[in-house]
Amino acid sequence: MGAIRVPVIIRNPIDRDRAWEGMFLVDTGATDCLVPKRHLESVGLEPIGQRVYELADGSQLQVDITAALVEVMGQPVGATIIMADGDIEPLLGATGLESAGIEVDPRNETLKRLPAVRLKKTQQA
Repeated sequence: MGAIRVPVIIRNPIDRDRAWEGMFLVDTGATDCLVPKRHLESVGLEPIGQRVYELADGSQLQVDITAALVEVMGQPVGATIIMADGDIEPLLGATGLESAGIEVDPRNETLKRLPAVRLKKTQQA
């Protein structure tokens, strides 16, 4: 399967007029989104904590994270974002896609909106 890229808007959840838009590589193997720190800082986002991530080679990396509104295919969702150093390509992770009700269509190498967001049935007390 080839690489899928999609335009994504990152918004400051406190001041939604402050936003940055870029092309994101869809990475269903990544849990969270990843954006160069300079773009996040330009819309007023700061680190809210740190998290340890395991890389593909098995090594671990502790990085700053923040929270923002992520808008993909017109659907805004709250998401955890890794604040990446340098000029790395932004990634759209699986949780952002799933929260927005969007999935990868591997046959056509595109994204498609689900008719409804999947929700597991819960037992009530």
